[in-house]
Amino acid sequence: MAQSGTIRGFVTDAADGQPLPGVNVILTNAAGDLYGAASDTDGFYAISRVPVGSYLLRATYIGFDDFEQTIVVTSNDIQTVTIEMKVADTELGEVVVEGARETVGAANVTAGLQTVRPADISLVPAPDISADLVNYLTALPGVVSQGDRGGQLFIRGGEPTQNLVLLDGMQIFQPFHIVGFFSAFPSDIINTADVYAGGYGSRFGGRLSSVIDITARTGNKQRPVGAVTIAPFVSTIRLEGPIVPGKVSFLASYRKSVIEQGAAKLIDQPLPFSFDDAFAKIHANLGKSAQFSISGIRTTDSGRLGINPINEDADGITQDEVNWQNMAIGSRFIFLPATLPVFAEILISYSSLENDFGPPGDAERSTSASVFSFQTNVTHYVGNNNFNWGIFLSSSELDAQLGGLFQNVQFQKEYITEVGAYLEPEFKPISGLNIQPGIRLQTFPSKSESFIEPRLRIVFNTGIHRLSAAAGIYHQEITGLNDRRDAGDIFTAWTASPFGIIPEAKHVIAGYRIEPSRWLRISAEGFYKDLTNLHVPEWTAFPRFTTSVQEADGTAKGIDLRMELGSTEKFQTTVSWGRAAVEYTSTARALQLLTGDENVAYAPPHDRKDQLNVMTNVTIKGFNFSARWQFGSGLPFNESLGFDRFVLLDSLVSVTEVPGEERVLYGRPYTGRLPSYHRLDLSMDREFRIGPTAFLTVQTGLLNAYDRRNLFYLDLFTLRRVDQLPMIPTLGLKLEYK
Repeated sequence: MAQSGTIRGFVTDAADGQPLPGVNVILTNAAGDLYGAASDTDGFYAISRVPVGSYLLRATYIGFDDFEQTIVVTSNDIQTVTIEMKVADTELGEVVVEGARETVGAANVTAGLQTVRPADISLVPAPDISADLVNYLTALPGVVSQGDRGGQLFIRGGEPTQNLVLLDGMQIFQPFHIVGFFSAFPSDIINTADVYAGGYGSRFGGRLSSVIDITARTGNKQRPVGAVTIAPFVSTIRLEGPIVPGKVSFLASYRKSVIEQGAAKLIDQPLPFSFDDAFAKIHANLGKSAQFSISGIRTTDSGRLGINPINEDADGITQDEVNWQNMAIGSRFIFLPATLPVFAEILISYSSLENDFGPPGDAERSTSASVFSFQTNVTHYVGNNNFNWGIFLSSSELDAQLGGLFQNVQFQKEYITEVGAYLEPEFKPISGLNIQPGIRLQTFPSKSESFIEPRLRIVFNTGIHRLSAAAGIYHQEITGLNDRRDAGDIFTAWTASPFGIIPEAKHVIAGYRIEPSRWLRISAEGFYKDLTNLHVPEWTAFPRFTTSVQEADGTAKGIDLRMELGSTEKFQTTVSWGRAAVEYTSTARALQLLTGDENVAYAPPHDRKDQLNVMTNVTIKGFNFSARWQFGSGLPFNESLGFDRFVLLDSLVSVTEVPGEERVLYGRPYTGRLPSYHRLDLSMDREFRIGPTAFLTVQTGLLNAYDRRNLFYLDLFTLRRVDQLPMIPTLGLKLEYK
């Protein structure tokens, strides 16, 4: 073998010290030989097995000046080269326009993976002047939301509790706020977000449906900066800056809803929703070969969903209130061994959730969940191939008090321990071909359960074409139980899988992407998920407010189509369409008695057949115009056959004297379909320089521009409807120091 060496390091923005993902780093010599790599989420790059000699190291990234440096590679030597890239400034009169960081694009999906950056999020109209990750997610095909309230996302047929959401490695149990426009992740704190709609690799586990892996920014290491925003839905403050210039930084963000004081006044309707979130991060560069960070987040939500969402209406119906609080804290240590071409990280975190539901001040149901996690991830760089492996350990504590909601499940405080390891090599046998097989071994000593989960991802880039595929097997020991019979009930009880039966999913994804020109990008992706051993509420002809848990199997299948037209600088239009079908099948005795069938198939409440999103962004003379039209076919709901009164015969009771309790009688599950959902949102903003480093952004917009009366859900006990938000004008101000 020829003598060789390794060049590695981190790529950062020279202006603020932020890592730059997706930077192309190339080594070339006088003979024309070329070796290269792209930086990852941390801005890390590694080029190994480079023959000895003199090279020109060149880094390129849209919006930044090229970086060039002469490198001499010696035998068995590992050099760490930090690349600081300077923003390309273009002076136009008295105005300085900074090059924007590159967007990824909605059509750039690879075997279920969509990488999202703040520049992508900012393209979506939102009620707040600071963009939010959830608005971008709901614009993706295959992502079904409950609308502007509820805080639930269903990704390619999966339940919300089947989504694994991570922030800097910390698990967030309930990541979305009760108002559907907001998550716990404003774009101002995000570096990148990797959204796996399925087919994710061996590094992730414990969930059946999807993974949303978010990396937060590290804070400005050169100078103090910040921003304050005011809008009808939420007000925010963000501060960041150096603790030790060039080495240690902090980032802090706080958002508080002002819905009842702002948006509710604009539409003259009660909106009894409130939430806030606080995030902080300290990041330190411990030399060229090590980094350390500590992150923390806390969110709170409170609101009432249902008929006339106020305390009491004319009929004396008291509304239930739902409350939840997330808390998480974690640390991350990155180091590069001096003598090995290796990238290693250690993640330690603690996360918790408190959730209750019931009449205000007198909750009838409550649940709590917490998890302590330790994980080590290591990547060995061997020429064009990478070898990824890791070990993990977690300990969870689960508790629930449900007032008899699920009658056949014995709830008690549980402690669950999980340990395991994964191996995921990455082979590149020919140019453009990436093969990533994997295997994940996880065991639950407290439950005497073990699983071996094979995974596979393949990507082939050739010219303007990209072919991709992914497959895998997944299990979820810690599950969330929901009473999905009622759309207004978003309470989730976290528990170990009932009856010792572990839900399982098998994923298969195949996709194709073509970019015939820099103005046009098209992608198509088909998916299939096979779900077994699910736990769902029991269906009978005589429902009560309480129920039992029954088993079900399911399938989710569909196709997503996306098209991007135009340039992200001045004009861009994105069209995405998803066609899907989700079906559950159960052999529960209660369903057999209800229907007379041995196997009962039904569409669960998140089975949206068609979903269409059209987004347009135009920049004219400094004014940014954006519009989004979304359409969703009607979701399934339960049709009622009638009403009766129920008398509990637990003693000698005179049925002629005891009035009993009112009940609604169901037919087969989810035989009805709600009306289709569609809405147009408009936004316009303009940034003004008001000082050497101070900028004021003014935003105005219109949500639900043609005032579509979209249905949230139909209450079966009163047959009254609850609608989504009507047309709402918005005006936001953002004062920012850059």
